[in-house]
Amino acid sequence: MKMLNLSDKTKLLAAPIVVLSLALPASAQDLDEHRAGTVTLEVTTVAGNLEHPWSVEVLPDGSYVVTERPGRMRIIRDGKVGEPLRGLPKIAATGQGGLLDVALAPDFAETRRLFFTAAAPGPGGQGTAVFAARLSDDEQRLEGVDRIFLMNKLTRAGQHFGSRIAIAADGSLFFGIGDRGDADRAQDPADHAGKIMHINPDGSPANGNPQGQALPEVWSSGHRNPQGLTIDPADNRLYTVEHGARGGDEINAPQAGNNYGWPVISYGKHYSGAEIGIGQSADGYEQPLHYWDPSIAPGALAIYRGAIFPEWDGDFLVAALKYQLLARMERNDDGSIAAEERMLGGEYGRIRDVKVAPDGSILLVTDEEDGQLLRITRGSES
Repeated sequence: MKMLNLSDKTKLLAAPIVVLSLALPASAQDLDEHRAGTVTLEVTTVAGNLEHPWSVEVLPDGSYVVTERPGRMRIIRDGKVGEPLRGLPKIAATGQGGLLDVALAPDFAETRRLFFTAAAPGPGGQGTAVFAARLSDDEQRLEGVDRIFLMNKLTRAGQHFGSRIAIAADGSLFFGIGDRGDADRAQDPADHAGKIMHINPDGSPANGNPQGQALPEVWSSGHRNPQGLTIDPADNRLYTVEHGARGGDEINAPQAGNNYGWPVISYGKHYSGAEIGIGQSADGYEQPLHYWDPSIAPGALAIYRGAIFPEWDGDFLVAALKYQLLARMERNDDGSIAAEERMLGGEYGRIRDVKVAPDGSILLVTDEEDGQLLRITRGSES
């Protein structure tokens, strides 16, 4: 597998945000233990009463910022959920759309700068947008909100916004956009739908993107609905997890200029049962690293690099909506998938996001009307 084709000055190993601890307050009562192979997982409910939370990030002091799809962003500190932050732009909370991902700039500790994605309204409907903002010193509002990207063709469709962000250490942003429910858009080089994008913090095309293409901010194409996106800090590779139709959920390692096949090739079928495209492979289209059939409906992707579960070093963690589970994908030395372990199935609801916190704990949010922020640490071994 090739490395990302970025310029030498682009360093994808993001600067870590240093925290002293992510310890929970003594009042936290909801704690469960679950076995996962030889490991005991201790799952603590950090906060509840969240309406369809979509994303979580850890702030420098160990508190959390969480998005709720209906259009709210909140700070959670000491187990207490704060009031919605003021200053968010107008958001199209329709279907699968709304306020989606949030990501902290590598220099957030100094600048308080963050980025977020949302379904934004405009002429003809709505589409995926990326915003930059500053979290106010008193954590009550967003300041200087600036829309730095809006996809070029808006429609009234309510699905496949993509939206997960991965930020490189140089400040450039990778993010995914789904096909917006119209599969052929993923193969249209003049359409942002069904693509992985790579932009600078001001919205301009980033270094390393393919040259001579219709849309210079496009990194790769042929993606159905990439809702998980991450960069492995160990080898600087970009990975996505994306929804198939009936089967065909995929993990990919998008490289600049490559085409990942949707809807020409797929390991799934249409919901009607009809075949998709011309088969499972064809010249000019990349194969996934892994696919699921039947689908698990993946919500997010993380790569475990932390001290709490050293035996999981380098493994993929995939949040799943359909089976309400966390999948751990064990990887071989060459990066291929060796085995899958399914954890927490049906215990907490639809798992939308998974993040590895700076202290090595694992954070999850559950996409439910009464959603939760959960934290996984290592329990006592038997």
